Amino acid sequence: METKNSQAQQKSATVVPTTHYQLKTTNLKSEALRKPTKTISGVAPLAVMLPPRKCPHGACLYCPSFNAPQSYTPESPAVLRARECGYDPVKQVRVRLKAFEGMRHPTDKIELIIMGGTFLSYPEDFQHDFVKKCYDALNGIESKNLEEAKEINETAKHRCTALCIETRPDYCTNEDVKKMLEWGATRVELGVQAIDDEIYKKVNRGHKIQDVIDATSRLKKAGFKIGYHLMPGIPGSNPKKDIELFKEIFSSIDFKPDQIKIYPCQVLKGSGLEDLYYGGEYIPYTKEEASEIVIQMLMLTPKYCRIMRIMREIPPAYLVAGIINIDMRKDIEEEIRARKIKINEIRFREIGFALRDGRKVNTEVKLNIVKYKACGGTEYFIEAVNKDDVLFGLIRLRLDKNLPAMIRELHVYGPTLKLKEQAKNEWQHKGLGKMLMAKAEEIARKKGYEDIRVISGVGVREYYVKLGYELDSKKIYVEKKLS
Repeated sequence: METKNSQAQQKSATVVPTTHYQLKTTNLKSEALRKPTKTISGVAPLAVMLPPRKCPHGACLYCPSFNAPQSYTPESPAVLRARECGYDPVKQVRVRLKAFEGMRHPTDKIELIIMGGTFLSYPEDFQHDFVKKCYDALNGIESKNLEEAKEINETAKHRCTALCIETRPDYCTNEDVKKMLEWGATRVELGVQAIDDEIYKKVNRGHKIQDVIDATSRLKKAGFKIGYHLMPGIPGSNPKKDIELFKEIFSSIDFKPDQIKIYPCQVLKGSGLEDLYYGGEYIPYTKEEASEIVIQMLMLTPKYCRIMRIMREIPPAYLVAGIINIDMRKDIEEEIRARKIKINEIRFREIGFALRDGRKVNTEVKLNIVKYKACGGTEYFIEAVNKDDVLFGLIRLRLDKNLPAMIRELHVYGPTLKLKEQAKNEWQHKGLGKMLMAKAEEIARKKGYEDIRVISGVGVREYYVKLGYELDSKKIYVEKKLS
């Protein structure tokens, strides 16, 4: 365990002045764009749902048992869309692309998310075919094999700039990691819920803390960006314990995820938890209780982590007890601003949301470096921010003994632009990515690393080639010599 928490790490961050940029702000609310937050972070997230299949370990106590993808209800919006497509990945991708285009969102940069169950527990042939069909749908052409599909996507109209796989910690072996790399995956979300073995046993989770530790380590060493799903109020926990476990996630070198989704526990029809609720053995948090816990979690979240989501979208007809407000995040953020609470997590600070809210944005940008230890390596979180801590872009560099320097993520924030589109009021395509890459390369070089590699989405490889990188012999990473 580390003795210093994330707050102390942030105080010791190095601030490096850099070139100043001028950004003309715009109010996104005035634009003829439906659901602007869909692409406000720089990419278009496109979720593809898996067909229903029970988890091999059985069902967790809080998980409903319906003819629907595991942990979802038959009427969940994503399930309805997928079912209408017969769970065919090609049809699902095409339908979502059409929907994005109908809402006037650019669809050049797609973040593909495979969700709806433990994908890595499905038959291997199914996994391989499913991923290939997703690429084929983006490409608009059927390829001979997965490698050809990926190669086509490098210059396709709809490029997969990131591929996310949702899985369980116990379905993240070395072989699983190898497969995900071969698919072109760049991000993995782990169903962690709570790092407590007694809780895992109580809810029939089917794995232990050590599985979370092992999965996190394997993924970081391979270069993946890592997300955790956490569940405040899970049976066996309480408000005090929820906060203690959250603190441990960022104080222990065994964890430290890059992203988190917070899903307060709800009682759903068809779950084992329903019987406990009616028997008086379990009471979920009220909205007020959960909101205060989430606010404390946001206050504890370090600068290098992004709180991706708060609350799941559960249809009211399937909710027995628990919070019904799927837009609880909006209320929480309004409360945070009213109480003038300092929040460091990434999403709260993004330039795109500052523009959406019509805030005046100072455009003098500097680089801030947060350095921390995790899973046997040293992480350098390099962010481009202004004096008000508004975030314009970031890069994650990992230095690990006996491995090349690894860039796990490069992201420039702001409303999505089309590929090769010249920036006007927006922040993308202004050279900030090149500046962040140069700083990461400089750090790696000074630390004695001769090689650097990037875990790149298939659709972003062309960008790195322009920066002098080449696809490695295994066609996994893009890399170059630093000497």
